[in-house]
Amino acid sequence: MTRSRVAPRIALAVLLAAACAAPVRAVRRTEDPLALVPADATTVGVVRWSELRASPLASKVFDDVDHISGDGDAARFLEETGLTPREDIDTIVIAMSRGGAGSVESGVVVFEGRFDLARISSALTARGAARRSVASGEYFRLAEKGGDQPGAVALINKNLILCGSESSVAEALARKENGGEGGLSSGQGLGRHLSRVDRDASAWALVDVSRMPGVHREGGDGNEPSQALFGAMKSVSLVALQATVHGDSVEVAATGVSKDAEQRDLIADSLRGMLAMWRLAVSEKSPEMVSVIRRFEIDTDSDSVSIRGTLPGSFLRALSRSQHAASSGAPR
Repeated sequence: MTRSRVAPRIALAVLLAAACAAPVRAVRRTEDPLALVPADATTVGVVRWSELRASPLASKVFDDVDHISGDGDAARFLEETGLTPREDIDTIVIAMSRGGAGSVESGVVVFEGRFDLARISSALTARGAARRSVASGEYFRLAEKGGDQPGAVALINKNLILCGSESSVAEALARKENGGEGGLSSGQGLGRHLSRVDRDASAWALVDVSRMPGVHREGGDGNEPSQALFGAMKSVSLVALQATVHGDSVEVAATGVSKDAEQRDLIADSLRGMLAMWRLAVSEKSPEMVSVIRRFEIDTDSDSVSIRGTLPGSFLRALSRSQHAASSGAPR
């Protein structure tokens, strides 16, 4: 083979190799909200706003949102952006992270829904927000208030908005660009415990109790099961919570993780005692609740204790009315 023929073939081989290698080097962007949450978060919660709209459980929440929406600058901001939280937000992801001793707790909030980015951008700029650029994207740095760490908002796309401290938002944008590396969905930190919740539930949360000093403390309402439960909770390292809407009722579940078998048994016994006391307390005023409480189940396994049951719509509506009466000062 002559040299004139060899050179083109070598060049072609090099080009083919580069083409094959290109996908490996391609940026692995992700817009999965959980991938934007740092793996070292101490708490993460997800609320599927769209599913809760039909539940009595959400009525008070939406009433509070409507109240905020009608208050001063918040109302003007919503009017300028065309945003209606009750209708335009589908899912909210909230995560908090705690650093070392003396450090400030930080957090991120991710909103999924439908957003007019141009109007939101204009409203933020009008309130003194400054556009900032980093290698992984852009965000708005909010005007500082007092000595607080400045907040930031990243308008990722028309269906996804990220809020939090400036450093938290910048780090989340970096995770978005690198495929979620260092994020919750990578299986690190709280991500190791995602299997403990139904991620399709209407709302769920994971709390790393072991990294939250001051959470374990003496408490309870003075009765023996309550005191025993608070004492046994000192051994719990993780709490998983979830709620799923079924029609006008809500199925709820809570799980506490503890390595101590004796403490797990104590937690289970204390929960059974509290359910028994609850049945006695409602037997006269709300006898229909007795059968509801009886159907709550308590289970233990090799490392956790769980309680689950279903709250009917009638109970949720009564609870909402009671809370509304208490907040307004009206007689129940």
